[in-house]
Amino acid sequence: MSLSRRDFARKSAITGAGVALAGSVGALATAPGALAATDTGGADGEPARGHGHHGVGYGPLLPDPDGILALPAGFKYRVITYSGKTKLESGEFTPSNHDGTATFDGPRGTTLLVNNHELAGARAQWPHPVPLTEGLVYDPAAAGGCTVVEVRRGGEVAEWVGIAGTATNCAGGSTPWGTWLTCEETEDKAGKNGFTKDHGYVFEVDPEDRRANRDPKPVKAFGRYAHEAVVIDPQSGHAFLTEDASGPNGLLYRWTPPEGFRHGRGKLRTLADDAGVLQAFKCFDSGGKFVDDLSRATKTGTVYGVDWVTVPDRDAKQVSTRKQFGEGQITRARKLEGMWWGDGGAYIVSSYARAESPVQHDGQVWFYDPKRRTLTLKVLIGVNPDPSVDGAFDGPDNITVSPYGGLVIAEDGEGVQHLFGATESGRTYPIARNELNQGTAEEPEYSEFTGVTFSPDGRTLYANIQTPGIMLAITGPWKRQQR
Repeated sequence: MSLSRRDFARKSAITGAGVALAGSVGALATAPGALAATDTGGADGEPARGHGHHGVGYGPLLPDPDGILALPAGFKYRVITYSGKTKLESGEFTPSNHDGTATFDGPRGTTLLVNNHELAGARAQWPHPVPLTEGLVYDPAAAGGCTVVEVRRGGEVAEWVGIAGTATNCAGGSTPWGTWLTCEETEDKAGKNGFTKDHGYVFEVDPEDRRANRDPKPVKAFGRYAHEAVVIDPQSGHAFLTEDASGPNGLLYRWTPPEGFRHGRGKLRTLADDAGVLQAFKCFDSGGKFVDDLSRATKTGTVYGVDWVTVPDRDAKQVSTRKQFGEGQITRARKLEGMWWGDGGAYIVSSYARAESPVQHDGQVWFYDPKRRTLTLKVLIGVNPDPSVDGAFDGPDNITVSPYGGLVIAEDGEGVQHLFGATESGRTYPIARNELNQGTAEEPEYSEFTGVTFSPDGRTLYANIQTPGIMLAITGPWKRQQR
């Protein structure tokens, strides 16, 4: 049933400006360079900046003598996998370009991680593609896929292929039943880059049962487009999926399972290609006015009502899914990136906006409440004036809900790259800084962070440096963060 604009406007008028501020993360109003919840600028009209909040975070980041990861005092890291250096069980080197990651409880006290490898285009251009392991290959011409990493109690690490022959495997997402959904961020069809099959799909990978991953089958019911991330609502079974695309900007999708369908291990591969309903979001403000792009929001605490509009051709046989809608039919967003399920809803990242936004910014985090069918702006990061200088954050990408309160966000911006936290009231703090300079002393270059996720017991924060592809385990005196 559609949530009418009149109903949403009436609820907004009754409850006031705080309507449906859902989720325990609260307003998350100020990251470094963030715009405040009630004001789009400081006294001089510029975005408010800085993270000098006493009692928040773990203190300043200390330079790493090994030149990989700066951390606060008392913290340490360990390299788990390193493309071109560590090896798989089968003897090949760990594939490169680490991206989305999730952790799972493994057998006998182990931790299992599924790690995407965002390798685009022709397979021949990559020195360390995902190996074409027999029985686990979708398209032998594609370089991407996933590996499964097992971290054992004694510190030993094993790694093997979960799926191969996919392309541009980006953020993805875990399922409530303990599997991983890997997402292809591409629309390349058979014939391009030598591909033998169409790409732009979601695939399920089981970290525990290697046999379940044989003969990979795309979940075509979820649609074919430049997938970024996916989460599953454990109550309704809905899948929510982001699209990182431009020209025009991408969409947020919702897949509704067919009547009688029950999720579980291996169930997605039994779905017909047209099973369920795939829809794109359409937002409107408290006055009932249609919102064409999420970048229109200029204040945290902004709440939009959400309707859903059916995608005409989910397999995009002739026209990309995001291009199948006319003006005024759906809402778009610039660089829809990572998602994470928590607090009864989905946290959704939309990265920077420029010409399409009334106020330029360097990132947003939204919260979708499926019960209220509202989308609330939690974080709005102002433009970073000098990304080469440490201190401010920009370009949020992968995201996770922290067991210590608030969020942990991976940067994919310009210049210096961080992992940073945001408390429930919006105060932010640095957790790590990438010190692996891939440029020169005169023109340094640092890869983005990806795959931020905590171990099931909450003691270890895993994260990746995408290029060349390094998985890191961070431990230390984690504590509950003040609001």
